[in-house]
Amino acid sequence: MYKVFFVGAGPGDPGLITVKGMDLLKNAEVLVYTGSLVNPELVERSPAAVKLNSWGMNLEETGDAIESAVKQGKRVVRLHSGDPSIFGSIVEQIDDLSKRGIEVEIVPGVSSMFAAAAALQTQLTLKGVADTLVITRPAGETLEVDELPELAKPGRSLVVFLGTGHLEKVMSRVSYPQDTPAAVVYHASWPDQKVLKGTVADIAAKAKAAGIDKTALILVGGIVEPFSRYHRSVLYS
Repeated sequence: MYKVFFVGAGPGDPGLITVKGMDLLKNAEVLVYTGSLVNPELVERSPAAVKLNSWGMNLEETGDAIESAVKQGKRVVRLHSGDPSIFGSIVEQIDDLSKRGIEVEIVPGVSSMFAAAAALQTQLTLKGVADTLVITRPAGETLEVDELPELAKPGRSLVVFLGTGHLEKVMSRVSYPQDTPAAVVYHASWPDQKVLKGTVADIAAKAKAAGIDKTALILVGGIVEPFSRYHRSVLYS
């Protein structure tokens, strides 16, 4: 059976791709990558003779390119940003490729939300602060209705993908008190990383003043300012 590797590139820093992912990248003969999100340094590190930016290509066009390459006996790597399982649109690709007789092997990656937590020097679940982590995105061009009021509540850590362009609306719909800590992390782990901290009440204005309206994560909850809030864990008691 023909095979393609779906590799998580990590959040941006080329050092945060997995060892297995880098090995596959360095041995790829054809590289299909999400050019708007993957660090160009990773693309440059691949010796692949063919490098195809899939930005602007539809599902069938991407599938055609992969099918053509694998059926020529080429080692093909499909490079996704972050971890492919989080808003990575991989199931529809796998479904399309399986109908073409192509097997997919997935190599996980480091999600941008973990890089954002590292930038904030915090943890996403924390005793006495939040034992539940909610990962979601707001309604927009590709999602008609979201569940922000029901999901975004005190006692939970909230990570919002694909929401920076709607930040004011997002903050108006969460069910947290207005003084709840909130943060926006732009380009987590990239050289131009920016971290903004505030509250539900003012984080949208801070992001607007900084010119951040895309390629950023929104984090809300006590985990943004954890040091006066946490309870010591049993592990270190």
